[in-house]
Amino acid sequence: MRHIISLKEQSKEDILTMLDLAKKIKAKRNAGELTNYLQNQTLVMLFQKTSTRTRLSFEAGMTELGGHAIFLDARTSQMSLADFRDEIQAIMRFGHILMFRALKAEDVMLASSYNHIPVIDACSEKYHPAQALSDLLTMAEHSGGIENVKKIVWLGIENNVSNTLMLACAKLGIKVYIVAPEVNGPSVDPELNAMATASGNVIRTMDIAEAMTDAQYVHTDTWMDMEFFDGGKVKPEFQSAYDERKEKFKPYQLNAHLIDTYAPMCKIMHCMPCHVGYEITRDAIDHQNSVIYDQAENRMHMQKAMMMWMLEKEGMVI
Repeated sequence: MRHIISLKEQSKEDILTMLDLAKKIKAKRNAGELTNYLQNQTLVMLFQKTSTRTRLSFEAGMTELGGHAIFLDARTSQMSLADFRDEIQAIMRFGHILMFRALKAEDVMLASSYNHIPVIDACSEKYHPAQALSDLLTMAEHSGGIENVKKIVWLGIENNVSNTLMLACAKLGIKVYIVAPEVNGPSVDPELNAMATASGNVIRTMDIAEAMTDAQYVHTDTWMDMEFFDGGKVKPEFQSAYDERKEKFKPYQLNAHLIDTYAPMCKIMHCMPCHVGYEITRDAIDHQNSVIYDQAENRMHMQKAMMMWMLEKEGMVI
């Protein structure tokens, strides 16, 4: 059974197959052709965390594939009253795929271990394969094919998103420069890091000029914990941590000056939501090199491809 958890389990060929599927399905949609390959199939979307793009992309994607998506908010379910192992096995009886936006990756892996239905980690503290694969699609489109993407940069904090993007790119032979003054502790996966490092395609440096020179894409993500804020203001108990984080990361902010100085042709990417004035500035979001909204839309196209691949129906897309 095919699960998509961390991308450690997918091969280069698997990733390329899903990229090809996404490209074909998107082209059909743009041409006004129906892509109702998954009629009478149900996607169960279990959320332990809030979401914008993940819910929209999976729900719209499953609808356009001819299936149905059920949104299940863990906070309004009975999950808090029962053993997780019992609840998750019952939940999976109602669908053909489980999309799980989880607080802990270990719970996603436990769900997949039952092998009842294919399971997707739709963002845990360690992984975000749906985002990474979608980002590959965006880069492939803007470079005339993924084979033309040679070098990307991750700027900011190492986290769940950088983990899976780094590994996917490493498997495809793309050089990944990581410029990160800090690693998010809960996101660390030594096995994933070892796999990526062994490829020879991952370079860690704090030299922005070295990293950005000849880079085709630069990615970033939030480096402020949302727990710091209440109504847009920093909570008093987090003021010290907020100040320390801002001082440490501000030199690695993605802004127009950085792009114009070091890599005028480099495309700007952010998985969203953007926290303007922190990891990215308004002039970067609105920069002529920004492909952030293409990146957001491509979540839907790639999610369709992921579901087709997981259900082993890739042969239906011609």
